[in-house]
Amino acid sequence: MRLPDLAKEFPRDAIHWRAQTLTRDGDKALALAYLDARDVMDRLDEVCGPENWQTKYLETPTGRVLCNIGIKIGDEWVWKSDGAGATDIEGEKGGISDSLKRAAVLWGIGRYLYRLDAVWAPCETYQKGDRKYFSKWRGSPWDHVRNAPPKAREPEKEQPRNPKDIADSLIAVIGKPENRDELNLAVTGEKFATASAWLKETNTAESERVTTALDARRKELDQPTPEELMRA
Repeated sequence: MRLPDLAKEFPRDAIHWRAQTLTRDGDKALALAYLDARDVMDRLDEVCGPENWQTKYLETPTGRVLCNIGIKIGDEWVWKSDGAGATDIEGEKGGISDSLKRAAVLWGIGRYLYRLDAVWAPCETYQKGDRKYFSKWRGSPWDHVRNAPPKAREPEKEQPRNPKDIADSLIAVIGKPENRDELNLAVTGEKFATASAWLKETNTAESERVTTALDARRKELDQPTPEELMRA
Protein backbone atom coordinates (compact mmCIF):
# COMPACT_ATOMS: atom_id res chain seq x y z
CA MET A 1 0.00 0.00 0.00
CA ARG A 2 1.37 3.40 -1.05
CA LEU A 3 -0.73 6.05 0.68
CA PRO A 4 0.70 8.90 -1.46
CA ASP A 5 -1.04 7.26 -4.43
CA LEU A 6 -4.36 8.34 -2.91
CA ALA A 7 -3.50 11.91 -3.94
CA LYS A 8 -2.80 11.09 -7.58
CA GLU A 9 -4.71 13.10 -10.15
CA PHE A 10 -7.70 11.53 -11.85
CA PRO A 11 -8.27 11.32 -15.60
CA ARG A 12 -9.92 14.57 -16.63
CA ASP A 13 -13.08 12.85 -17.81
CA ALA A 14 -13.60 11.61 -14.23
CA ILE A 15 -13.94 15.20 -13.01
CA HIS A 16 -17.40 16.78 -13.06
CA TRP A 17 -18.18 20.50 -13.08
CA ARG A 18 -20.98 22.22 -11.18
CA ALA A 19 -22.16 25.70 -12.16
CA GLN A 20 -22.39 27.90 -9.08
CA THR A 21 -22.93 31.47 -10.27
CA LEU A 22 -23.75 33.04 -13.63
CA THR A 23 -22.29 36.28 -14.93
CA ARG A 24 -24.77 39.12 -15.36
CA ASP A 25 -25.18 38.52 -19.09
CA GLY A 26 -25.37 34.74 -18.56
CA ASP A 27 -22.64 33.75 -21.01
CA LYS A 28 -20.31 32.29 -18.35
CA ALA A 29 -20.63 30.45 -15.05
CA LEU A 30 -18.32 29.84 -12.11
CA ALA A 31 -17.35 26.18 -12.52
CA LEU A 32 -16.61 24.06 -9.45
CA ALA A 33 -14.79 20.76 -9.98
CA TYR A 34 -15.86 17.68 -8.04
CA LEU A 35 -15.55 13.90 -7.97
CA ASP A 36 -18.22 11.23 -7.96
CA ALA A 37 -18.38 9.26 -4.69
CA ARG A 38 -17.91 6.02 -6.61
CA ASP A 39 -14.57 7.27 -7.98
CA VAL A 40 -13.48 7.96 -4.40
CA MET A 41 -14.39 4.38 -3.43
CA ASP A 42 -12.56 2.99 -6.46
CA ARG A 43 -9.42 4.95 -5.52
CA LEU A 44 -9.55 3.57 -1.96
CA ASP A 45 -10.03 0.04 -3.34
CA GLU A 46 -7.16 0.50 -5.79
CA VAL A 47 -4.63 1.87 -3.31
CA CYS A 48 -5.65 0.23 -0.03
CA GLY A 49 -7.51 -2.90 -1.12
CA PRO A 50 -11.25 -3.33 -0.41
CA GLU A 51 -10.55 -5.05 2.88
CA ASN A 52 -8.25 -2.33 4.26
CA TRP A 53 -10.59 0.66 4.44
CA GLN A 54 -14.02 1.31 5.95
CA THR A 55 -16.44 4.11 6.71
CA LYS A 56 -18.59 5.08 9.67
CA TYR A 57 -21.31 7.72 9.53
CA LEU A 58 -22.74 9.85 12.34
CA GLU A 59 -25.53 12.41 12.25
CA THR A 60 -25.31 15.50 14.44
CA PRO A 61 -28.37 17.02 16.17
CA THR A 62 -28.42 19.70 13.44
CA GLY A 63 -28.68 17.09 10.69
CA ARG A 64 -25.08 17.31 9.52
CA VAL A 65 -23.65 13.97 8.36
CA LEU A 66 -20.11 13.12 9.50
CA CYS A 67 -18.14 10.51 7.58
CA ASN A 68 -15.19 8.75 9.18
CA ILE A 69 -12.82 6.98 6.79
CA GLY A 70 -10.56 4.42 8.40
CA ILE A 71 -7.54 2.89 6.68
CA LYS A 72 -5.71 -0.08 8.12
CA ILE A 73 -2.03 0.83 8.38
CA GLY A 74 -0.04 -2.06 9.72
CA ASP A 75 -2.13 -3.55 12.50
CA GLU A 76 -3.97 -0.34 13.38
CA TRP A 77 -6.90 1.59 11.93
CA VAL A 78 -6.26 5.29 11.33
CA TRP A 79 -9.34 7.51 11.04
CA LYS A 80 -10.02 10.91 9.47
CA SER A 81 -13.43 12.57 9.35
CA ASP A 82 -15.35 15.46 7.84
CA GLY A 83 -19.00 16.23 7.26
CA ALA A 84 -21.66 17.81 5.09
CA GLY A 85 -25.32 18.76 5.31
CA ALA A 86 -28.14 17.32 3.22
CA THR A 87 -28.12 18.58 -0.38
CA ASP A 88 -30.98 20.27 -2.20
CA ILE A 89 -30.95 17.60 -4.90
CA GLU A 90 -30.57 14.29 -3.09
CA GLY A 91 -31.34 15.18 0.54
CA GLU A 92 -29.86 12.77 3.10
CA LYS A 93 -28.27 10.57 0.42
CA GLY A 94 -26.48 13.63 -0.96
CA GLY A 95 -25.22 14.45 2.53
CA ILE A 96 -23.77 10.95 2.91
CA SER A 97 -22.06 11.16 -0.47
CA ASP A 98 -20.68 14.66 0.14
CA SER A 99 -19.38 13.76 3.59
CA LEU A 100 -17.54 10.78 2.09
CA LYS A 101 -15.87 13.01 -0.49
CA ARG A 102 -14.95 15.63 2.11
CA ALA A 103 -13.40 13.02 4.41
CA ALA A 104 -11.52 11.56 1.44
CA VAL A 105 -9.90 14.96 0.83
CA LEU A 106 -8.26 14.65 4.26
CA TRP A 107 -6.54 11.52 2.90
CA GLY A 108 -5.47 13.48 -0.20
CA ILE A 109 -8.09 12.18 -2.65
CA GLY A 110 -8.98 14.98 -5.05
CA ARG A 111 -7.34 17.63 -2.87
CA TYR A 112 -5.61 19.15 -5.89
CA LEU A 113 -9.02 20.23 -7.22
CA TYR A 114 -9.27 22.78 -4.39
CA ARG A 115 -6.04 24.41 -5.61
CA LEU A 116 -7.40 25.20 -9.07
CA ASP A 117 -7.89 28.86 -9.93
CA ALA A 118 -11.46 30.15 -10.13
CA VAL A 119 -12.87 29.07 -13.48
CA TRP A 120 -15.37 31.21 -15.37
CA ALA A 121 -16.31 28.97 -18.28
CA PRO A 122 -18.60 29.68 -21.26
CA CYS A 123 -22.04 28.15 -20.92
CA GLU A 124 -25.54 28.08 -22.33
CA THR A 125 -28.55 29.25 -20.33
CA TYR A 126 -32.32 29.27 -20.53
CA GLN A 127 -34.78 31.97 -19.53
CA LYS A 128 -37.49 31.46 -16.91
CA GLY A 129 -39.41 34.56 -16.03
CA ASP A 130 -36.94 37.39 -15.62
CA ARG A 131 -34.04 35.12 -14.64
CA LYS A 132 -31.49 33.06 -16.54
CA TYR A 133 -30.54 29.55 -15.45
CA PHE A 134 -27.57 27.35 -16.33
CA SER A 135 -28.22 24.78 -19.06
CA LYS A 136 -24.88 23.25 -20.13
CA TRP A 137 -21.21 24.00 -20.70
CA ARG A 138 -19.86 25.13 -24.04
CA GLY A 139 -16.86 22.85 -24.31
CA SER A 140 -14.88 21.73 -21.29
CA PRO A 141 -14.19 24.03 -18.31
CA TRP A 142 -10.72 22.44 -18.25
CA ASP A 143 -9.87 24.58 -21.29
CA HIS A 144 -10.17 27.68 -19.10
CA VAL A 145 -8.22 26.53 -16.02
CA ARG A 146 -4.99 28.53 -16.01
CA ASN A 147 -3.17 26.31 -13.51
CA ALA A 148 -4.60 23.00 -14.75
CA PRO A 149 -2.34 20.01 -14.04
CA PRO A 150 -1.15 17.91 -16.98
CA LYS A 151 -3.67 15.37 -18.15
CA ALA A 152 -3.50 12.29 -15.96
CA ARG A 153 -2.78 9.07 -17.79
CA GLU A 154 -5.63 6.62 -18.06
CA PRO A 155 -4.98 3.72 -15.68
CA GLU A 156 -3.88 0.52 -17.35
CA LYS A 157 -6.48 -2.20 -17.37
CA GLU A 158 -5.76 -4.92 -14.89
CA GLN A 159 -5.45 -8.47 -16.08
CA PRO A 160 -8.29 -10.70 -14.80
CA ARG A 161 -7.42 -12.44 -11.58
CA ASN A 162 -8.52 -15.74 -10.15
CA PRO A 163 -12.37 -15.84 -9.93
CA LYS A 164 -12.20 -16.78 -6.25
CA ASP A 165 -10.02 -13.74 -5.53
CA ILE A 166 -12.48 -11.51 -7.40
CA ALA A 167 -15.41 -12.97 -5.43
CA ASP A 168 -13.58 -12.54 -2.12
CA SER A 169 -12.86 -8.88 -2.94
CA LEU A 170 -16.49 -8.19 -3.85
CA ILE A 171 -17.75 -9.90 -0.68
CA ALA A 172 -15.34 -7.74 1.34
CA VAL A 173 -16.89 -4.63 -0.23
CA ILE A 174 -20.40 -5.90 0.54
CA GLY A 175 -19.54 -6.45 4.19
CA LYS A 176 -18.34 -2.91 4.93
CA PRO A 177 -21.41 -0.62 4.57
CA GLU A 178 -23.43 0.10 7.69
CA ASN A 179 -26.73 1.02 5.99
CA ARG A 180 -28.63 0.40 2.76
CA ASP A 181 -27.62 3.74 1.17
CA GLU A 182 -23.93 2.99 1.66
CA LEU A 183 -24.43 -0.53 0.33
CA ASN A 184 -26.23 0.75 -2.77
CA LEU A 185 -23.42 3.23 -3.45
CA ALA A 186 -20.82 0.48 -3.06
CA VAL A 187 -22.44 -2.11 -5.34
CA THR A 188 -23.39 0.35 -8.11
CA GLY A 189 -19.84 1.62 -8.50
CA GLU A 190 -18.26 1.06 -11.91
CA LYS A 191 -15.43 -1.10 -10.56
CA PHE A 192 -17.81 -3.35 -8.60
CA ALA A 193 -20.21 -3.67 -11.55
CA THR A 194 -17.41 -4.47 -14.00
CA ALA A 195 -15.93 -7.15 -11.73
CA SER A 196 -19.39 -8.64 -11.09
CA ALA A 197 -20.17 -8.83 -14.82
CA TRP A 198 -16.82 -10.46 -15.56
CA LEU A 199 -17.34 -12.97 -12.74
CA LYS A 200 -20.85 -13.81 -13.96
CA GLU A 201 -19.47 -14.70 -17.39
CA THR A 202 -16.43 -16.52 -16.05
CA ASN A 203 -17.49 -18.56 -13.04
CA THR A 204 -21.14 -19.17 -12.18
CA ALA A 205 -20.44 -20.69 -8.76
CA GLU A 206 -18.33 -17.75 -7.56
CA SER A 207 -20.85 -15.28 -9.01
CA GLU A 208 -23.66 -16.99 -7.10
CA ARG A 209 -21.55 -16.83 -3.92
CA VAL A 210 -21.35 -13.04 -4.31
CA THR A 211 -25.09 -12.78 -4.99
CA THR A 212 -25.85 -14.83 -1.88
CA ALA A 213 -23.59 -12.61 0.23
CA LEU A 214 -25.25 -9.47 -1.17
CA ASP A 215 -28.77 -10.76 -0.47
CA ALA A 216 -27.78 -11.75 3.07
CA ARG A 217 -26.21 -8.34 3.73
CA ARG A 218 -29.30 -6.53 2.46
CA LYS A 219 -31.53 -8.59 4.77
CA GLU A 220 -29.14 -7.95 7.66
CA LEU A 221 -29.22 -4.18 7.10
CA ASP A 222 -33.02 -4.25 6.98
CA GLN A 223 -33.14 -5.70 10.51
CA PRO A 224 -33.53 -3.18 13.36
CA THR A 225 -30.45 -2.60 15.50
CA PRO A 226 -30.51 -3.48 19.24
CA GLU A 227 -30.77 0.25 20.00
CA GLU A 228 -33.82 0.59 17.72
CA LEU A 229 -35.45 -2.42 19.37
CA MET A 230 -34.96 -0.88 22.82
CA ARG A 231 -36.59 2.37 21.64
CA ALA A 232 -39.55 0.54 20.12
